[in-house]
Amino acid sequence: MVRITENIVIDEQELDYAFVHASGPGGQNVNKVATAVQLRFDVAHSPSLPEDVRQRLLRQAAGHITQDGVLIIDARQYRSQWRNRHDATQRLIALIRQAATVPKPRRATKPSRAVKERRLQAKRQRSETKRLRQPPDER
Repeated sequence: MVRITENIVIDEQELDYAFVHASGPGGQNVNKVATAVQLRFDVAHSPSLPEDVRQRLLRQAAGHITQDGVLIIDARQYRSQWRNRHDATQRLIALIRQAATVPKPRRATKPSRAVKERRLQAKRQRSETKRLRQPPDER
């Protein structure tokens, strides 16, 4: 069981780890051991996620989600398979925690009179500066 928040717990069986050969440093080890990890988590059909968290996660991680609603996290930062697996799991936890926080609703506000006046004053100043840059006969 992977604990995400106090209310969200994901069963290990919902996580599918695939190990592939990693490119980059590692000497002869890189040719022998599949250290890179590809973590797959079916967001669209997971019974562990509440519906609102599922929708936010699908929207926030859209670049990492397939057409079928499967989230793919690629971890190949470390030379060790165990560390890459741990890294992928931690990144999944962070994504779900971010989706679990309910965004604060935005309230529309009007600019204050002072802000409007400062903006207009700055526009007048810019206009005057540009006017003074012109040759005297065009003023």
